[in-house]
Amino acid sequence: MRKLRFLFLISFSIFACNQQQETKTTSNELSAEEKTDSTNIKTLFNAALTQGKSYEWLKDLTQNIGGRLSGSPEAAKAVIWGEQLMKEVGLDSVWLQPVMVPHWVRGEKEIANYTTNGTQKNVPICALGFSVATPASGVLAEVIEVKSLEEAKALGTKMKGKIMFFNRPFDDTLINTFSAYGGCVDQRVAGAIICGEFGAKGVIVRSMTNSVDDYPHTGTMSYGDLPEEKYIPAAAISAKAANILSDDLKQNPNLKFYFKQSCETLPDAPSFNVVGEIKGSETPENIFVVGGHLDSWDLGEGAHDDGSGIVQSLEVAYLFKKNNIQPKNTIRIVFFMNEENGTRGAKKYAELAKLNKENHIGGLESDSGGHTPRGFSIDANTANSTLLQSWKKLLAPYGLHDLKKGGSGADISPLKAENVTLVGYKPDSQRYFDYHHTSRDTFDKVNKRELALGSASMASMVYLMDKYLYADAPVKP
Repeated sequence: MRKLRFLFLISFSIFACNQQQETKTTSNELSAEEKTDSTNIKTLFNAALTQGKSYEWLKDLTQNIGGRLSGSPEAAKAVIWGEQLMKEVGLDSVWLQPVMVPHWVRGEKEIANYTTNGTQKNVPICALGFSVATPASGVLAEVIEVKSLEEAKALGTKMKGKIMFFNRPFDDTLINTFSAYGGCVDQRVAGAIICGEFGAKGVIVRSMTNSVDDYPHTGTMSYGDLPEEKYIPAAAISAKAANILSDDLKQNPNLKFYFKQSCETLPDAPSFNVVGEIKGSETPENIFVVGGHLDSWDLGEGAHDDGSGIVQSLEVAYLFKKNNIQPKNTIRIVFFMNEENGTRGAKKYAELAKLNKENHIGGLESDSGGHTPRGFSIDANTANSTLLQSWKKLLAPYGLHDLKKGGSGADISPLKAENVTLVGYKPDSQRYFDYHHTSRDTFDKVNKRELALGSASMASMVYLMDKYLYADAPVKP
């Protein structure tokens, strides 16, 4: 026992010395101005972790309003909620931007099944956003399984009267699960365009997820330029059901699949972006946008997608005010409406910014869930990208190691221009697609500490961008 205690003390001493040496080395590498920045960033993290409000805001949004599909009564309630909350935080001004949004409704719970070897198997299924309904009696037809849009297109008229089954799974060798999603989502979005053209009766698609479970994932789809008479119903089945159906098709290629859904698209509905800002103290005409999207799919509560992004964005402003950080430029918080099935809010915001001749010099979007912070993707000119990457030594102590060029986010990307620096907040992606667009995207799946760390990460990036970025050229600390 004495020997074990001795070894433990030695190991602990080595660890402590290494930690002290690392802190000392990092401190010695910082300039005087960077040491000030390091202190301010630590203050932001301390405040978020001990006095943050994002978790209680998220609980209120998800538990008292729930899923917020564009055009729905819940989305309208969320607009009122967001406006009131921004006022409570004490932003200098708060207003609503009117925007007309799509209004698609799911209708009754979808049904799917098939019979093989005398056994009926029920299938977890959900309609895809913008899909048409099946006939009232449903759709029953033989199934053709394909792995890609190209494979489906090559079948041509052979798919007439059939239900097309797109079954390309995520590439599990990709560490970034958003890359895996990008490699599969085309079959969900465009499957009905190709299959409708050749007279298929319907489309079912494997859910967009790494998990093999019984939760179907919804998401938007399109009919492209197809005439309405060629629209066919489209739905997603769970990944587990997709594997089982694929195996059953090998044993019984002529089995018939049945599904029924009653969704419809109603006329566009009035809604709003919710906007609030802290006015800049030196150059208020320069604007940094920080935001996420207020709408969500209807199956769950929209907690990770994108309730987390909404509350983190507002907490950036809250942390600035809590710590008496007065930005030089105007910091504008935006809760965008209709990211999930149209990005109408983002387009309207950019349209009005151009019409009003507003000078946006940067933006930060959170729309990748509320998990542990990993870094930021950067969409900017070379000089500004290099500047942001130079802040890694300030951000890495908080787990923010990834500062890479890439996309920013669907809602701020319409602001893209040569001298506009756009950034996407990137938390760990490994669990995100367990919940994305499903009934499982609920408040209990969000960890309070991870959410607060994300708010502080975003606030730190906005602090640095506000201090060192300008519309014409970057200025190094």
